[in-house]
Amino acid sequence: MTEGDRKKAAVIIPVRMASSRFPGKPLAKILGLEMIEHVRRRAQLCKDLSSVLIATCDEEIRRVVEGYGGKVIMTSDSHERCTDRVAEAARKVEADIIINIQGDEPMITPEMISGVLKPLLDDSDCQVVNLISPIDSKEDFINPNVIKTVCGIDGNVLYFSREPIPSEKKSKGPVKAFRQLGVIAFRKDFLIAFSKLPQTPLEKFESIDMLRLLEHGYKIKAAVTAQKSYGVDTPENLRSVEALLKADKLLNKYMV
Repeated sequence: MTEGDRKKAAVIIPVRMASSRFPGKPLAKILGLEMIEHVRRRAQLCKDLSSVLIATCDEEIRRVVEGYGGKVIMTSDSHERCTDRVAEAARKVEADIIINIQGDEPMITPEMISGVLKPLLDDSDCQVVNLISPIDSKEDFINPNVIKTVCGIDGNVLYFSREPIPSEKKSKGPVKAFRQLGVIAFRKDFLIAFSKLPQTPLEKFESIDMLRLLEHGYKIKAAVTAQKSYGVDTPENLRSVEALLKADKLLNKYMV
C-alpha cells in the first residue's frame, strides 16, 4: 500500500456510557486497562491508517482517552445508532475512507482492519465493506447478541439478523454460518449519505444499523476473516475476553 493510500483511511470508534445490557462498558477494565483503550491502541497498530479517533458524547470517556494521549471528537447525545455517531464525527476528519470499529471489539487486529479496507482500495465502485467471520459454536449461533450474516454468491450481504440464519431445519449437519463483526469501512461521502437516510422497519426491529442500507437498496460487500474477535455485550463476555487476551500476542505491543 502506498503512502497516499494510508492517508485516505481513518478509524473512528463510537462509544457511550449508556448501555441497557452493560452500563459503563467502554471504561470496564480488561487486564487493568479500559476496554476502549484496548480497541484504540490495537487499531493504532495498523500501518494503513492516518488516524484513530474516539467519537463519544460522554465527558468521562473523553477524559480517560485524552489522559492516555488519545484523540476524541465530541458528538451529540441524541444518536440512536452508532453509525450515525460515526457519521457526525467523520465530517470533522480529513479522510476518504472511514472505518467504524465498535468500542466493544477489544480483540481487533491490524490484519482485520487492513482486510476490511482492501476491497475499497481495489474497487472504486465499492462503497461499504463489513467484516464477517465464521461462527464455530452452536452457542454463538443461537445467541441473539451475536449478529448473523448471510451473503450472496457475489460476496454481498443479503441480510443480518439476531436470529439463527441460515436455517438448520433441513440441514443434515451444522450450516455454514457467519457473524457480523463491528468493523465496517465506508467511503466518507457514502457514510454521510447513510446518516441522512430515514431509519427503516427492519433496522429498528433487529436493532442493526446496516439493515438501513439493505432496505434502501444499497450493496454491502462482505470481507471474511479467519481471525477470531469477540464483542463484549455483557459482563460475562468481558470475563471470557479477558481470559483470551491473556494469551494474545499483541498485548506486549501496546500495554505499558
